[in-house]
Amino acid sequence: MATLPMVGYDDAPPEVRAVYDDIMETRKTDWINNFWKVLANDPPTLARTWNSIKEVMAPGALDPLTKELIYVAVSATNGCEYCIRSHTAGARRQGMTDAMLAELMAVVGMANETNALANGYAVDVDAAFLKDAR
Repeated sequence: MATLPMVGYDDAPPEVRAVYDDIMETRKTDWINNFWKVLANDPPTLARTWNSIKEVMAPGALDPLTKELIYVAVSATNGCEYCIRSHTAGARRQGMTDAMLAELMAVVGMANETNALANGYAVDVDAAFLKDAR
């Protein structure tokens, strides 16, 4: 259960409705998901977060499916069920298959394991990797 109430469209002040309208227009949908409804308790946070996500997830050097897959991977690592489910749905809309999700989760699990090992053993970074990373 959310720590703050969800703000429905009909109960939203004008500045929240403006963000809701932009979300629905941008996403070509007729509903607002719960994440935005909870953020609407703080209209500046709602607007800032929506504008940032809209910018970051917009077309760019990475294609939309790749961006959604990254979001799922980070959300899995952070343990955010809401974001896992939301962005898995987004990735499916962009063409993600069950096989792609399974492989993504295998990579996430492997990265988490090897990250923990490298950090736990305090492994020095190879000079070649430092050079290539720029």
